[in-house]
Amino acid sequence: MADSAGHNGHVDSAVKRFFDVCLSGAGLVVSSPLWGLVALALKLEGQGPVFYRQGRIGKDGGMFNCLKFRSMVASSNGDEGAVPTAENDPRVTRVGRILRATAMDELPQLWNIFCGDMSFVGPRPEWDELVAKFRKEIASFDRRHAVRPGLTGLAQIYGDSEMSRRKKLRYDLLYIRRRSFWLDVKLVLASFFVTMLGRWEHRGAKLLRSRRLSRSLRERAMGAGRIAEKAGRALEMVETDAVAKLP
Repeated sequence: MADSAGHNGHVDSAVKRFFDVCLSGAGLVVSSPLWGLVALALKLEGQGPVFYRQGRIGKDGGMFNCLKFRSMVASSNGDEGAVPTAENDPRVTRVGRILRATAMDELPQLWNIFCGDMSFVGPRPEWDELVAKFRKEIASFDRRHAVRPGLTGLAQIYGDSEMSRRKKLRYDLLYIRRRSFWLDVKLVLASFFVTMLGRWEHRGAKLLRSRRLSRSLRERAMGAGRIAEKAGRALEMVETDAVAKLP
């Protein structure tokens, strides 16, 4: 039984990797004209590099350089280190706002996926300094590093941008428990839909149908500290409900 589960897990991982390589390779080819247009727009708008590289934590806690088109003014973080983006952040350029709303700023991460640093679906990779902070605050934080970080995922689509890191971790662990090839396909299709709507910069849930899910997760989180056993059962109910609500 255990051998069968392990075998299925290896097969799923191989299928997922094949899916990532094929889709990212096709994406790099198809989107190549956009790269030139984005680079031209960034250079016309002002000084600064076209690409932005930042150390992120990936699978098993390893570090890699995450690539993005620059969407903020050069050296926006200065000496303060990693500073999360706020609503109407003045550091974001005019071209950057368009790139971020349509997720085109993350097109270079197709290369990260092709090389194996990332996957299309999984927990978002965090900055190394933020990971050090979250490890101190959340004992189970490193559980999210059991899989490759993703370009999109449950937390990115159905979560609220303003919710706590602990609540985002719930979405990440939910995906890790329920991950499958078909779930990945559903989440990729949902991400394309969000891109078409231009809702990636929306601070709340990117898909409106997720409001009920987000409210349910918040209610479960409030009771988790009081009754551990009851919270565990509630989480299982939320997990089943979350997967059922995926498009």
